[in-house]
Amino acid sequence: MSFADLGLSDELLRAVTDAGYSEPTPIQKQAIPSVLMGRDLIGIAQTGTGKTAAFVLPMIDILGEGRTRALMPRSLILEPTRELAAQVAENFDKYGVNHKLSMALLIGGVQMGDQVKALQGGVDVLIATPGRLMDLFERGKILLTGCNLLVIDEADRMLDMGFIPDIETICTKLPKQRQTLLFSATMPPVIKKLADKFLDNPKQIEVARPATTNTNIAQRLVPVPSSAFEKRKALRALLEADDVQTGIIFCNRKTTVRELNKSLKKYGFRSGEIHGDMDQPARLAELDKFKKGEINLLVASDVAARGLDIKGVSHVYNFDAPWHPDDYVHRIGRTGRAGATGTAYTLITPEDAENIAEIEKLTGQKIERVAVPGGKAPDAGDDAPSEEAPKRGRGRGKPAAKADRAEKPASETRPAREERAPREERAPRAPRPERESRPPRGDTRRDESRRREAEDDGPDDGWNGPLPDFLNFTLSA
Repeated sequence: MSFADLGLSDELLRAVTDAGYSEPTPIQKQAIPSVLMGRDLIGIAQTGTGKTAAFVLPMIDILGEGRTRALMPRSLILEPTRELAAQVAENFDKYGVNHKLSMALLIGGVQMGDQVKALQGGVDVLIATPGRLMDLFERGKILLTGCNLLVIDEADRMLDMGFIPDIETICTKLPKQRQTLLFSATMPPVIKKLADKFLDNPKQIEVARPATTNTNIAQRLVPVPSSAFEKRKALRALLEADDVQTGIIFCNRKTTVRELNKSLKKYGFRSGEIHGDMDQPARLAELDKFKKGEINLLVASDVAARGLDIKGVSHVYNFDAPWHPDDYVHRIGRTGRAGATGTAYTLITPEDAENIAEIEKLTGQKIERVAVPGGKAPDAGDDAPSEEAPKRGRGRGKPAAKADRAEKPASETRPAREERAPREERAPRAPRPERESRPPRGDTRRDESRRREAEDDGPDDGWNGPLPDFLNFTLSA
């Protein structure tokens, strides 16, 4: 079956051909004819299956007729993140090149002025995140009574981000007689309830079992120690061992994204970062560099895990094992897209055992465990944080490495000493009646100033406190 068999217009077929596509994906084959007939639709498919074009293409033909009115968009597409909204806008520009459709993008992180101006002229397609849309609606800058086509994209991600109450409010502001399309990778009970409430006798399409992973993606688990600097060593070993054309590295926290990107740059990797603390222009600029090949590694938080369609991503690395099993599916789905193959590595620590078990249970497969290239556990590097790196003694003794001490039984290790105040701030110690009750202490447990005192005052017999009064008296006599 070709796109010409789906009932699309000649102008749209030319645009699809010019974009380099000749055969629709399974979800496009099933969804496009139903959307063109005006039916409500529920589309369930794993990421990377062409869901965006499944609603963008028929929408362009549906909106080809009709006219716009000020402040009243004719159609509305809701996206959970700014990046996804911008990507859908790019699809409309690409496929709608032969149609004269107006479009507005309502996302946070940018000035409202241009967005309000675009709405005043009237738009055929409004692509928005729920937060910014509700903000403008409450300010009276937009009317939804003329919107006859609604798309809720990445519905399960909307649930994760807490947008379901906003979506329910938005749906109540739209005309009751409308066409509604809902797309999601999974169908949890809350999303099912939302669909039952706001969709009218929808056709349900499911092209893959929910939460399954793409069979074109080779998945690997890499056991590593828990320390952050050891994980960075392991990641660098993986990056150097593979021919990474373009790769996305996912972290659970924004602070980890920043630290890891800084470390990778220090070691000569062409990397960038994207996370929620960055303003919208900076995030889009990093994505643009990644797409153009100016950088080939993108360190990201889960803000980039859903729906971003970047061609040629050969590898995905989970620097942190995801907290939620569904996020694993969406993260690794950034590779192996459009029939291509890909590789996904997940660095796992002993603390990740439960998360990995949940992922394997959800996906229904046992993921292969592999060793870090070289077969050795990564050691501390010079980018290791001071609190994690082994302490380097400056004296004559050779201190034991921190990692080695950690592996000894508790009975063989000394208890950690409390942090001590500088010498000049300490109160003098009371004299000890019996020096033999305190075991001698070697040079390896002393800083440089205390060693100097021991060398200047004579042999170190285990006592480094102030001289007792009776000794002072005897010496002065």
